[in-house]
Amino acid sequence: MLAVVVPDARVLVILGYLPMLIIGAPFGWPPVDYAEVFTWALYARFAALVGGLLLAGAVLAWQRRTVGACVGCGRHHVDQGWTTPAAAARWGRWAAGIAAAIPFAYALTRFAWAAGIPLGISREFLTEMQDTGLVWAGFGLGAFATVGAILTLGLVQRWGERFPRWMPGLAGRRVPVKLAVVPATLVAVAVTAATLGLFSNPEFWQLTHGFSVTGAPMLLWPFWGVALGAATYAYHLRRRGACRRCGRG
Repeated sequence: MLAVVVPDARVLVILGYLPMLIIGAPFGWPPVDYAEVFTWALYARFAALVGGLLLAGAVLAWQRRTVGACVGCGRHHVDQGWTTPAAAARWGRWAAGIAAAIPFAYALTRFAWAAGIPLGISREFLTEMQDTGLVWAGFGLGAFATVGAILTLGLVQRWGERFPRWMPGLAGRRVPVKLAVVPATLVAVAVTAATLGLFSNPEFWQLTHGFSVTGAPMLLWPFWGVALGAATYAYHLRRRGACRRCGRG
């Protein structure tokens, strides 16, 4: 409840706009009052999300202790078939593909608007967004979604396990597991929270006109959150190695 109900869509929206807000702050763009964006209500939503995850972690540790599993890794004496690295590689590939395709489909509509193509909206509405500059805000969100889709594919690609050659100082080194798992988990939870917040808002259905080119990618967000969470867990199962606490692995 704390992690996916309290935060609503605003947490994901801020995460999407954050790169633009940080980069554009010295140049006065976007023309917004940052005091009205970063409010105590927003901080409370982020605190609820983090607190919910911490509470879930505490419950998970308790559950592992009660069933005699390792508190650190959750392993019993024998791994279940679907949690083995080989099995996780198979179903994790499907999960990552779905989790990457949905945000990319969302990004395509925003890129089309930035290019002057009224995909799923009226020409008048597109003109209004161009006049107010909202079309470029949408482009920024599309760019953020595209980067997220590419990073999601890294959960099943070699460069998601070892830094690529073009990264000076890091090339060839192993990617820390938590460097991928922690942010991917936060995004998965934020997407799920945003989905609940949007779908329970009557204005969302009015703006997107139900099932349309504009709203269709967002109607797929429930699958995005679940698929990203599954792909992240599969990545963790493949790369966790031997447990330092129990030695299993």
